[in-house]
Amino acid sequence: MKLRLLYHGHCFDGVASAATFTRFYKQRIHPEADVYYGGLLHRPNNVFDVNQLDGDENAIVDFKYAASDKLTWWFDHHESAFLTPADEAHFRNDTSGKKFLDPTKKSCTEFIAEIAQTRFGFDASEIESLVHWAHIIDGALYKSPAQCVELKEPALQLMQVIESDPDDLFIEQIIRDLTTSSLEDVATSSEVQRRFKPILEQHLQTLEAIKRKAHFANRVVQFDLVDEGYEGFNKFIPYYLFPEATYSVALTRGPQRTKISVGSNPWAPVPRSHNIAKICERYGGGGHAVVGAVSFKPEEVSEARAAVREIVEELSR
Repeated sequence: MKLRLLYHGHCFDGVASAATFTRFYKQRIHPEADVYYGGLLHRPNNVFDVNQLDGDENAIVDFKYAASDKLTWWFDHHESAFLTPADEAHFRNDTSGKKFLDPTKKSCTEFIAEIAQTRFGFDASEIESLVHWAHIIDGALYKSPAQCVELKEPALQLMQVIESDPDDLFIEQIIRDLTTSSLEDVATSSEVQRRFKPILEQHLQTLEAIKRKAHFANRVVQFDLVDEGYEGFNKFIPYYLFPEATYSVALTRGPQRTKISVGSNPWAPVPRSHNIAKICERYGGGGHAVVGAVSFKPEEVSEARAAVREIVEELSR
């Protein structure tokens, strides 16, 4: 029996969600299932390829809904969970009892664990640490910006590897390891630590680049790393460098997309007053009220820069 499990790729909560769902599925649904994983990224136009749903059963966790009868299980916690009103209607009309949405949950990992426990009798005692750290990481519930920028805890080092290592097969191996081992054992493993060292070096270089490029005004810190060649960055660096900021707006580019990242500072002296998901949705993106993103084609840098200017102007008001 083949389970195809699609998850939010290169995201700690996406990986933790995939591992949590796998544990639940094998414990309570099909113990002998062969699980095949696939990482999903938000791309321009967000078109979903239903051909990826090629299992006897198919699940999507921590990602947008696919309006397909091939989709068996779905868990998400984003405000921007649907590409179209028709997709939302498809979900609302589902009577399988296997598709779940709760935008109030800080992480999809904890949402899956909760539903699996209360409705299906899943024993989540072995993943308490994984659920705990997914709650902190995806909910941005750190003690301070320094905690998530200095990366001293093994869980945060694993987070950085998941977000930064381009090897999809290794990310899949992390998921498989998390289905049988503790978060601490996986995070401190020799291979994760070996891969973390160069990522840490680049992280520190990125911090210096943001320090050079960032501009702060009217509660918004903005920076453009397209010319520097950085595809991503630790999202809390802006608040580490500019603790008085309420919002951050950043532009990066990789082989698959040009990306606008919009965030809000959990420790801001002036609290957030905008819904970031709603802002990003207007440009074809989405996310949560406190953080979101927009994807453009790799060559659409000028269009993305124009959107950045508009978003910064709106957040500055």
